[in-house]
Amino acid sequence: MESFFSFILYPVSAILWFWHKIFGAVLGPDNGFAWALAVFFLVFTLRTVLIKPALSQMRAGRKMAKFAPHIQKLREKYKNDRQRMAQEMQKLQSEHGVNPLGGCLPALLQIPVFLSLFHVLRNFHPGAESNFVFDKAGVDSFIQANIFGAKLSNWITQPEQELALFGTDRTSMMIVAIPLMVIASIATYFTMRLSVKKQTDASMANPQSAMMAKFMMYIAPIGALISGWFLPIAVLLYWLANNVWTLGQQHFLTKKIDAEQERERQKEIEAKKATPRPKPGQKPVRDGGKPASEEEGESATATATEAKPSKPAPGQRPGGKPGGKKNQSKNRPGKQASRAKKRR
Repeated sequence: MESFFSFILYPVSAILWFWHKIFGAVLGPDNGFAWALAVFFLVFTLRTVLIKPALSQMRAGRKMAKFAPHIQKLREKYKNDRQRMAQEMQKLQSEHGVNPLGGCLPALLQIPVFLSLFHVLRNFHPGAESNFVFDKAGVDSFIQANIFGAKLSNWITQPEQELALFGTDRTSMMIVAIPLMVIASIATYFTMRLSVKKQTDASMANPQSAMMAKFMMYIAPIGALISGWFLPIAVLLYWLANNVWTLGQQHFLTKKIDAEQERERQKEIEAKKATPRPKPGQKPVRDGGKPASEEEGESATATATEAKPSKPAPGQRPGGKPGGKKNQSKNRPGKQASRAKKRR
């Protein structure tokens, strides 16, 4: 593990060393609270670096909320074709500029940091000449430091012989570790609760995701209580600091993104107000200064005028043709004489 995480182990131990130098100069190098504050500010330093990915994660969640109805339609439309549904989902995400891995990035980045810190703390043991960036004096300082008799690199379930080797006992460990476990569990619960409360409509569109989020809201605090029996005091401090930071960060970033969305909404409203609209009862004006209906009326009149036939001349049928032979035969003299004879 050391060779695999060496690129993280040294930076993590260096940050811990830096903060211990600062707080050790004030409280004393072997003071347990100086080491506890060093662990807290190690967490704060690392989480400060991860603020930008966390902000991107929250923005991606808000974007997902906008096209949540489309996601639900795709699920219903392609519920029997998972491959096609995955393709359409990927296409929809690319159109809206959403990276599905963006929401997992902050959590994924914390895993190697947590493992590295755990490994660094485990290497603080009696007789060690060094521990990454810490020399022998730094190792001895950490081993001698305690909080109300509990050593930072030890945990409750260690054998009594090992605890005695570090100069502590199980009772002292329980007095400090159990309150930390309870506080860490409560902080975990409220962190998960806020996360579920602020959950986007995109995830709520999937009932399974919503159910899993609520399930984790209760399982994660229980996990903190159980795992606390097997974790060093310093790791419990790390866990507590991490949850406190997450709780404050979610509150801060939520306000920030709400303000961004409010500004975008105001810009859209101002853009709509700036667009000229016709007054009530006024017809829309086209290029040229005339109302559209007048232009259309003039055009229709011109077309009707062109299509209207000219008035026929006397004796001419409509269409411009002269009267037929039948009409001409009615005016012949022979015909008129025969009609007069019959009348007599």
